Amino acid sequence: MKRFLLYLPLLAIAAIGFIGCSQKREWNHQQRQAMRQALREYRDMVYLNDLTDAEYLIFTDEVATDLETAYPVYTTFIEMPGVEDTIDLVVVETIVDYLNADAHNMRHIYPYSYLVAEGVLPAGLDMRQQRQFYSCFAQQVNNEFITMDNFVSAILADTTANSQIRQIENGCANTLFGWVVTEVDIVE
Repeated sequence: MKRFLLYLPLLAIAAIGFIGCSQKREWNHQQRQAMRQALREYRDMVYLNDLTDAEYLIFTDEVATDLETAYPVYTTFIEMPGVEDTIDLVVVETIVDYLNADAHNMRHIYPYSYLVAEGVLPAGLDMRQQRQFYSCFAQQVNNEFITMDNFVSAILADTTANSQIRQIENGCANTLFGWVVTEVDIVE
């Protein structure tokens, strides 16, 4: 009995050490906060800079959860080579998932202020009119591009004013608002 009582404290210390080690494997609150803080740097990306604070918080939570699920040991994740590339990849995958879920999220890729500056839409549209435009735009994009890969490729290839996406934008603006965009080529 005395021997058992002597081993009891040693067993308790070993159990506490085992539990302590297993808890260190999971991301704690400070580590999650550090990841969310690092994700704030992505706020300047085109898709993300138009999100409201609440939408952006949900976005960073999804990215942090995906990273935590894929890499459960925080210290190993932070110390691995190419960690920034991994974070970039998860951010882009989450953006693509958002676009796959709802094409109306294109308002973040093509914000109203950008479309006004580019001469696609007139200034002064109210929220209802903007929603009409984005509904038309989303529907046309869904009809035109069968997969998200095709759409992303079109965005990357979008280097001219006569691009396929610009034609869709102009078509929706013309249909809804009678806003005709005339392009003039100046040759010297």
